[in-house]
Amino acid sequence: MNLSLPDKEYFSIGEACELTNVAPYVLRYWESQFNLLRPARRESGHRKYSPKDIESIFKIKDLLYAKKFTISGAKKFLVQESRTGPEQLKIEFQENGAAVELIKGTKETLEEIVKLLK
Repeated sequence: MNLSLPDKEYFSIGEACELTNVAPYVLRYWESQFNLLRPARRESGHRKYSPKDIESIFKIKDLLYAKKFTISGAKKFLVQESRTGPEQLKIEFQENGAAVELIKGTKETLEEIVKLLK
């Protein structure tokens, strides 16, 4: 998610609520339901949300409110997503492209180095 968050290391629960437009009691409930959302605590016990936590809040909010997932459905989705990881980009090269020629040249160079080492 491409967010423009203030340049801070941590946010209070009030700031997190303001940024995400989610009520404090909802955030506290989500913390009890989603392992993904575990803000650190200050010495005083107050929550301190990192930018990663804010992104997690936006992701959970999108799943629950926009995509209409249930809490358990959102949990399953997030667990599955963490197991599969981000989708890998596919790059297709044209057969006569400069990148292909560079790769072929690199391969030939490496094969020559291997021959020299043997």
